[in-house]
Amino acid sequence: MNRRIFYIAMLVVLVASLVGCGPKATSSGKIKVGLSFSDFATERWPVEAAQMTQLLHAKGYEVIVQEADHDVKLQSDQIDNMVSQGIKGLIVIAEDGDAAVTPVEKAVAAGVKVISYDRLIKTPKIAAYLSFDNVAVGKAEADGVVKALGLDTGNATWTTANPVKMVLSGGSPTDNNAVLVRSGQMEVLQPYIDKGVVKVVADQWVENWDAAKAEAMMENILTAQQNKVDAVVASNDGTALGELQALAAQGLAGKVPISGQDATADGCNSIVKGQQTVTVFKDTRLLAPKAVDMIDALIKGQAPSGLQTFTMAALTNDKTKTGDVQAAFLPVVEVTKANVYDVIVKSGFQTYDNVYRGIPADQLPPRP
Repeated sequence: MNRRIFYIAMLVVLVASLVGCGPKATSSGKIKVGLSFSDFATERWPVEAAQMTQLLHAKGYEVIVQEADHDVKLQSDQIDNMVSQGIKGLIVIAEDGDAAVTPVEKAVAAGVKVISYDRLIKTPKIAAYLSFDNVAVGKAEADGVVKALGLDTGNATWTTANPVKMVLSGGSPTDNNAVLVRSGQMEVLQPYIDKGVVKVVADQWVENWDAAKAEAMMENILTAQQNKVDAVVASNDGTALGELQALAAQGLAGKVPISGQDATADGCNSIVKGQQTVTVFKDTRLLAPKAVDMIDALIKGQAPSGLQTFTMAALTNDKTKTGDVQAAFLPVVEVTKANVYDVIVKSGFQTYDNVYRGIPADQLPPRP
């Protein structure tokens, strides 16, 4: 059983057990912690929901899990409802970092400790923000594409007369991470754009990080550009794989470098098949336990370890934002075909069989 299926199954059992407790849970005397997820369509969220639920149970907490199916109002209502049920801690994966401000500030006013998990909620009233270094994610994505094109070594193919025709594919415009990822991408790409050896022929953002929308967007771009696209800097594996469907239909998959992040099973499999060029490994196995330790400390009136102070302006790349936030950022790793075995498979983040499915037996590396 692969890691995602295992954790989804575990989540179903855990949630079912909570539902089954009914009235008993309210008289258990246990402190309640809420988990508010933007969606469960994103591969990693059910995994992390199950992981956090298990870890919080082990610490003696009662856990309420809610998933909003990309519905901003529903997520707000769910947060309000959890507060009314008496939660003392809340971990939020926000669908919209601006829209989540209102319910979160209401929760804080009611005495709830709130952690903004992976996606920033744009209020300094959160107790902490925990994520990966999203600027570094963007840098790694762009770096992988730049190296695949040979731009870093001065590939003579690319000149001001014949620049790389590049597509920029941002993540969901309501996700602050997408903004930070783009800023990291541009740190790498801007010098080549300024030199005239890279020309951005399309710059679009993918609502909800939706693969189908990314595919449709890429189909339109390819039509407009008459298939003359040399590279795609996509912001996660899901959107990259959608865009690869459009590229494959035109015989361009494996010919046009394309980036992603999350080191999903499908993304890594695409990399070993020579289609997706690079992904960015964010070891989410470390994030959920850290969030649980942080919320546990906050509820107990203790200061979580490893936090640093950042301005909201810096975290949002928006100078109009005010206030400070306590935050911690975990490191990321750039992954290509050259190191996917060592970084992803040997570490157990994805299984050997999932990463190498469909690869001829004579091309398979040894099992770790």
